[in-house]
Amino acid sequence: MFFASDNWAGASSAVANKLTEAAVGFVPAYGVDDHSRVVTDWFSEVFEHEVAVFFVPTGTAANSLSLSSVMKPGGIVLCHGTSHIAVDEAGAPEFLSGGRLVTISGERGKITPDALEAAIRRYLPAAVHHGRPVAVSLTQATEWGTVYTVAEIQALTQIAHAHGLKVHMDGARFANALAYLNVQAADITWKAGVDVLSFGATKNGCWCAEAVVFFNHKKAEDFGYLRKRSGHLLSKSRFVAAQFEAYFDHGHWLDNAFHANAMAQRLHAGINMNQHARSLWDPEANEVFAVWSKGTTARLKAAGAEFYEWPADGLDPALAPKEGEDLVRLVTSFATAVHEVDHFLRALRK
Repeated sequence: MFFASDNWAGASSAVANKLTEAAVGFVPAYGVDDHSRVVTDWFSEVFEHEVAVFFVPTGTAANSLSLSSVMKPGGIVLCHGTSHIAVDEAGAPEFLSGGRLVTISGERGKITPDALEAAIRRYLPAAVHHGRPVAVSLTQATEWGTVYTVAEIQALTQIAHAHGLKVHMDGARFANALAYLNVQAADITWKAGVDVLSFGATKNGCWCAEAVVFFNHKKAEDFGYLRKRSGHLLSKSRFVAAQFEAYFDHGHWLDNAFHANAMAQRLHAGINMNQHARSLWDPEANEVFAVWSKGTTARLKAAGAEFYEWPADGLDPALAPKEGEDLVRLVTSFATAVHEVDHFLRALRK
């Protein structure tokens, strides 16, 4: 019963088989191989737009280098207070970009247009002493498992662009968000005003496959140097490209995401059938947030369940755990089986 993180899941059989195929023979290094060329074309097909794609090994590298590409002296990146770049990347975005992060609050992990406008206006008129906003970073899906709609992204990018800011999207769970919205990848990226995307696949069936995607080639001109300088240019990048080949082939990436999301819905429904537990809201991606007694947490873990207690900072007080209760996060993945969910729910009912 593994619900701690989708990072705990291995690679899908399709990805693993493609890696085995790629291991044979001699192939040109540093991204000029046939695998890389094919995948770059597939990225452009997926996004219905000619894109510039750069492979990196981790989501932290993708986020940090994406922000480096838009940074200016004295630059500030505006992001949600629960975003991965603010909470879980140990200062890497600031270290690699030379800028700093300023956080914005918002319910369930989302930045609102009013909050973004207010955050930008804190730095107007411009003054050298307090720095200047240069970008806003949106997490899709958010750290609370919620998903920005097309209209919500458009509203935020319009504000950002009106003030001369670039828009970055942290898409570590991009496929899960896309599966929930049931739209095209272009609809929630460049068509909605996103300038650069951290495209994650590691959480959704790959072993180690992340990419930085630019929707304007001119904005990508310096990125190759940023990647090399930071130590993230992989010599045998064919192994990342091979993973993406399998990932995109026959819609495998979306199949994985639909499955993970469906398992989250199954968990959510089962939890809400239990009078001693409650799921806080209908999951929009593959994360479920629930509240139950501390005794239940101990009992489930003793039964072999893996999940994390979660901080309730910024959560609506009406939803927050009461004394003697835990807020927990349960994450499903492409590898989560129906019987595993049902086993967990039976253990919860005991």
